[in-house]
Amino acid sequence: MNIHFISIGGSVMHQLAIALKRKGYKISGSDDEIFEPARTNLGKEKLLPEEEGWFPEKITKSLEAVILGMHAKPDNPELLKAKELDLQVYSFPEYIFKESRDKIRIVIGGSHGKTTTTAMIMHVLKKTKYDFDYLVGARLQDFDQSVNITHAPILICEGDEYPASAIEKRPKFHFLYPHTAIITGIAWDHINVFPTFEIYLEQFKIFIDKIESGGHLIYNKTDEVLNKLVQDKQRSDITYHPYKVPEHTITAGKTEVVIEDEKAKLKVFGNHNLLNLNAAWHVCKQIGVSAKKFVESISDFTGASKRLELLAQNQQTIVYRDFAHAPSKVKATIDAVKDQFPSKKLIAVIELHTYSSLNEKFTKEYDGVMQKADVAAVFFSKHALKIKGLPELQKETVKTGFNHPGLLVFDERKQLEEWLKDNNYVNSVVLLMSSGNYEGIDVDALAEKITLKAM
Repeated sequence: MNIHFISIGGSVMHQLAIALKRKGYKISGSDDEIFEPARTNLGKEKLLPEEEGWFPEKITKSLEAVILGMHAKPDNPELLKAKELDLQVYSFPEYIFKESRDKIRIVIGGSHGKTTTTAMIMHVLKKTKYDFDYLVGARLQDFDQSVNITHAPILICEGDEYPASAIEKRPKFHFLYPHTAIITGIAWDHINVFPTFEIYLEQFKIFIDKIESGGHLIYNKTDEVLNKLVQDKQRSDITYHPYKVPEHTITAGKTEVVIEDEKAKLKVFGNHNLLNLNAAWHVCKQIGVSAKKFVESISDFTGASKRLELLAQNQQTIVYRDFAHAPSKVKATIDAVKDQFPSKKLIAVIELHTYSSLNEKFTKEYDGVMQKADVAAVFFSKHALKIKGLPELQKETVKTGFNHPGLLVFDERKQLEEWLKDNNYVNSVVLLMSSGNYEGIDVDALAEKITLKAM
């Protein structure tokens, strides 16, 4: 295969390019900006373009496929040349499906928890020596790529509801046609793409329709919205597998789970992670993993990058980083930490960074999500608003939306840093939640300073 990537520097695009090169395909690509770690990764594989920019002359009839990344615009000169030559242009998920037509496709969708659930399945299958391909939206321990495409018989794929490409606005997970689908929960997100909840919900109805006949739907029955959708959208040709929080105990800050009478102490915690674990168990059981092997394997799972990631700790203070940004994710993460460490003061800081979270009308969706935080703070960057072309966001609007007594709101990095510096962290858990980086704060260094201050 001779394949060209338009926007090869994307976080998943460059990973797919590397995977296909390792499979033996001839790969070329272009991009007008390539950042780390994509630059280094592509360079190691000799796939880094000689210069940045778009070069229509790279698009020739010798290409058997052109893969279009999200960063490319509809008027991209290479895309226009590909159309002129009547070449086959694929979005990322369309090409993943092309490579996995003959595989058992397992797709994990949902508004929250899909990365962790995917990572849990991958972790167990690797430890139990199964051969599988995968696509996951985070860096995982023991996996050098976030995308791998080989001749394996199984594909484990995180299914995103975001648009597939600049010219294909349908969600990515509509193109994967799973034999087994997971839906972890539904909570309105991506307001810039799905302006109403009804439009957002419709994408999951379509996803259920895409399950192959004879397939399976594994779904979180404790999610009221999802449970109602499933009851209203019954298909006679697929099998439904509801799941809930499994039996477990919490002792001295450690969680022990029970799966079919098999027990294991976990390194992760919280009802949201226990739900993810149970969904992963349903998939692994279908593949042939025993309950004993599952709990043995999952016991040392530490989580995906930035998903309740332990940054620093001492006897007084624990600091976690989490990717949480949508309301349901923020609430689940805060609740999990408070339930796990009830005797410690919980200091929770969230950065509003996405289009949805920075939208004035959307702030009311955060009502009560930080309720269990003893100290709650929200940060948003004026620079981020400007880059996204959004109007100014008032601090009072944020305070009203979150509806948390004593909520602190910062819109300048310096103010946030000074507040963090002056805090008392004795007997505390600090939770830093963001899909961004707090306008450039070194979060790892901050965590070390917090723990040193509490000693």
